[in-house]
This record gives sequence, C-alpha cells and structure tokens, in this order.
Amino acid sequence: MTPAAKPMPDTIILIPARMASTRLPGKPLADIAGQPMIVQVLRRALAARIGEAVVATDSPAVATAVEKAGGRAIMTRADHVSGSDRIYEALEALDPERRIGVVVNVQGDLPTIDPADIRAALGPLSDPQVDIATLAAVIAEPAELTNPNVVKAIGRLVAPNRLHATTFTRADAWDKGPHYHHIGLYAYRRAALERFVKLPASTNELREKLEQLRALDAGMRIDVAIVKSVPLGVDTPEELAKARRMFAG
Repeated sequence: MTPAAKPMPDTIILIPARMASTRLPGKPLADIAGQPMIVQVLRRALAARIGEAVVATDSPAVATAVEKAGGRAIMTRADHVSGSDRIYEALEALDPERRIGVVVNVQGDLPTIDPADIRAALGPLSDPQVDIATLAAVIAEPAELTNPNVVKAIGRLVAPNRLHATTFTRADAWDKGPHYHHIGLYAYRRAALERFVKLPASTNELREKLEQLRALDAGMRIDVAIVKSVPLGVDTPEELAKARRMFAG
C-alpha cells in the first residue's frame, strides 16, 4: 500500500508589482477586460486554491486597485532590486510567527496564467531534497530555440513531467530535444527564500542575467514541473493588446 503523501506546509502566493516598467508605463494598472492587470493575476492566483494570495507593491495606486477589487495588498519598499526581495519583505511582515512554510512567487504580468499551473509548481516540493520549484513547457516553435528572450531550462528527468534543473540559459538550443521554455514562477520553501535573498549575485547570474542561477551556484536544488503551455507575459503595448484579445475572445 502506498503511504499517503505528506501534507504541504501552509502556503501563500505573493505577487510582486511595481510601477517602474519602462516599456509599459503603469503596467500593473493597465486595463484588461475591465480590470487592472494586477487584479486579473490575483484572480488567477486565488483560483489556484493553494492558500491566500497577496499583492506586494511599492505603489499606493496598485494597493488601492487591489483592495477596491476585494483583494489584499501590502506595501513594500521601492528600492528592491528584484521581485524575490520584495516578496521576502512582504512575507516577513505578513507572517512574523513563521507559520508559512511555502511561498509561491507569481509575477504580476502573467494575466493568462492557468491556476492549475500555479498548483503544479508545488508538486516538486513533495520531495524534501528540493529547495525551489519552477515551471517550464516544451518548446514547440523552432524560432524560440534561438531567441535569447526565451530562457531554456536544462536538466534531467527524475519523474514524469519533472526535471532536476542543472542550469538555465538564454543561449541557442542546438542539441537533440526536447527543449524547455522556462516560466518565471517559483515556489520556495521558506528557508530557501531566506537563504536566496541573502546570497550575493553569482558570476553566472550576472552573465546570463538570470536570478535563478544564483541559487544553483550556491548548491540549492531547483526542480521544474513541466506544464502544457507558456502563459503570456505582458511587458509591451503589443503584448497588452494580445492579452486584451485573449480575454475578449
């Protein structure tokens, strides 16, 4: 008889949102189907049903929009270098009693993220050796193989639809596939997040401009849940228009 799976520790979803986008000014408040983009992301996060979802922001306007829609927001400092730093500040403020064991970082510019994929990110953490879990999808478009904006997750299969990551890269993928398009959503054990944000940037991280390489370079284990598709990230007016069409149709 297979032993029952251990229940996951208390989990929270934190959604970092800042107003300082250069390519799409005011991005979190951009209207998509009658709601600010950040509210659409929050709704997807809540639909995952894995715990409370809170927006961590440096913008009173974002906090007001979230609260107007019935959500919860927490103010954080404006000088954070990354979303990881922002969610760590939010976690410490929200949970000083340290009851939360797992933190899921959902980017605030993924309004089409599938709630089931958010849940899938928790799967690798059932293995106690995994520090951080993330997502990827099989690359189907040949153009993505040589696109430096498409981050490739590389690793070895350790279970169906799960990789043990060995690296992440923007470099071209030429060898025999399958190749995997990394999706920047992370589930951290609390201790892993605490360790990660206190580490200095690594050489590989700075070279590739990929924050997750800092964790790998420090010997932390990242496993990747393979999902069916890549959500649309909205960072330009063109992507915003595409998101609006997706919601409309």
